[in-house]
Amino acid sequence: MIASLAVENYRSLRSLVVELGRLTVVTGGNGAGKSSLYRALRLLADSARNGAVAALAREGGLPSTLWAGPETISKAVRSGERPVQGTLRRGPVALRLGFAGDDLGYAIDFGLPQSSAQSAFQLDPQVKREAVWAGPVLRPATLLVERAGTMLRIRDGRAWSTFPDSVGPFDSMLSEYTDPQRAPELLTLRERVRSWRFYDQIRTDAGAPARQLRIGTRTPVLGHDGADLAAALQTIREIGDDAALTAAIDAAFPGSELAIGTEGARLEVRLRQPGLLRPLGAAELSDGTLRYLLWAAALLSPRPPALLVLNEPETSLHPELIRPLSTLIAAGAERTQVVVVSHSGQLIDALARDTKPTRIELVKELGETRVEGQGRFDRPPWQWPKR
Repeated sequence: MIASLAVENYRSLRSLVVELGRLTVVTGGNGAGKSSLYRALRLLADSARNGAVAALAREGGLPSTLWAGPETISKAVRSGERPVQGTLRRGPVALRLGFAGDDLGYAIDFGLPQSSAQSAFQLDPQVKREAVWAGPVLRPATLLVERAGTMLRIRDGRAWSTFPDSVGPFDSMLSEYTDPQRAPELLTLRERVRSWRFYDQIRTDAGAPARQLRIGTRTPVLGHDGADLAAALQTIREIGDDAALTAAIDAAFPGSELAIGTEGARLEVRLRQPGLLRPLGAAELSDGTLRYLLWAAALLSPRPPALLVLNEPETSLHPELIRPLSTLIAAGAERTQVVVVSHSGQLIDALARDTKPTRIELVKELGETRVEGQGRFDRPPWQWPKR
């Protein structure tokens, strides 16, 4: 489980270290930085698939994603005695992301390319440093694997083995170094991070993939677009927690019954409701009903991920569905670590009644995202790899 998440110089997240629990709720006003924190988690997941550089390039490259304010903000500026102004840069240009749990931690440091040759890919950030360590905090004694430029150092007992040019300047060692004998921790982290799942504003409009009749196979993991919803729900029925799925549907739609229609190899979601002579097909369901079924498929997955992140799951839901959704999320958090990004006070209050989530309330001050009530010494301990 991730115990702490750290982000530095990514959009409005100038320097943020937060504690994550089994169930974490990230909230705050519009523009407070919730989406930036969500994107930071996705970038970490992309690193395990060697897609972080491409993802940053799609956002406009490192110059567009870096913190746009001064490197340091003085007490006088924070108190309003002095205006915000540029400061002399003391450190290198760096965008840093990292996380740590009780067993392993990981951090990656992106910087500007150093090549003087003209290239069409000047916006691609370069990986300057990476590190994997044992335990929640990086220390010299806990460091297991270290990357500087294209060189790797791997701990071998009390000594170190060095491997020059083992990874490309734009590649992550988390995805590209594949020797399980020398660095088994990299393989462990890679598979753990690759299991992370993100669900963000899945379409429920008239042309949504989830409304279409599709060929179905056993689907223990709901796809990111919900196209395999019918197959995912049927898989839960056959090899997952069918009782929990039935209870979740009855809590949201009392007296209703889920039915998966089949036409040859094609499957379709159908819902039998009291008073109707036939079940309603996926194309006939309301946006809120379909979205709730999507969350049920994600949270009751027979193959729980190491981390499940839901971005504003309350969107399009009727207020009466918020309580059943809260119960569903709480049940999901018993099987895996869950992060919910939400601005719905009703959902947050419901989750507080169902369980005791870790709450992160983000606020913005002078363009910088901070955690409400977090003092200088309240942050979880964190150290970045040094360049």
